[in-house]
This record gives sequence, C-alpha cells and structure tokens, in this order.
Amino acid sequence: MTTTIGLRAATLGGVALVALVVALAVNHRHKSSAPLPQAAGQWYTAFAAPYTPSAKTKTGACGIKIGPNTTGVAHAVLPCGVKLYVQFNGKQVLTQVVDRGHMPPGREFDVTQSLAKLLGLEGTQRIQWRFAR
Repeated sequence: MTTTIGLRAATLGGVALVALVVALAVNHRHKSSAPLPQAAGQWYTAFAAPYTPSAKTKTGACGIKIGPNTTGVAHAVLPCGVKLYVQFNGKQVLTQVVDRGHMPPGREFDVTQSLAKLLGLEGTQRIQWRFAR
C-alpha cells in the first residue's frame, strides 16, 4: 500500500514539474515576442552628445545606475522613464529618460555611451526624437 501512495505522489510531482516548465516556457515566449511600443506624434529635432566617459558606474537623478552598458538619455525637463525613439544617421532606437540635469546651451539631450555606440553618434550632433506610446 505504501508503494502505491509513493508512486502516486511521485507521478503527481512529475506532472506538476512538467506543468511548471511549460508555464515558464510560454511566459518567456510571450515576453520575448512582445511588440515594441508604437511611436506617437511627430519627429522633433534637437542637439545631443554622448556623456563624458566615466570609469565607474554612477546613479543618475532618476535613480538608475548609469554605466557603460546603460542605454538611455538625460533631459532637463522630460520625466524619468519616458520612452522615446531616437534617430540618427538612419538608425532608430527605442530608449528612455534615465537621467535629468542641466544641459549646455543649445543641447537638449545627453545620451549614454551605449546609446551613442548604437546610433554611431560622436560629438554634438543633430538628432531626431519622438515619444513612444
């Protein structure tokens, strides 16, 4: 009788494990195939430049750690976390505001080193940007 109960418990445990693996696989597939947010409104033009390279990671005004692999922008007015499409030289990237701060006159955005590499942006350049929904 004990063997039957043990076999039944092992079978139920195996079924539960298979169900968990299937649920995780479906959840992962759903997350990785989610479409990007749609662009909203018109394109705006602004000047942007990469952050000055830093040897260490710093925490920005939005509370996000900004290091060599952080992709985002700093803006003086836009709220933290706002999603934007940034376009330069035919390349378009979805990003977000990860830092706030005062910009030099004539410049509206600072872009992280990672975003600058993705866009091919060096020095101060004219970019296009628009909001994402």
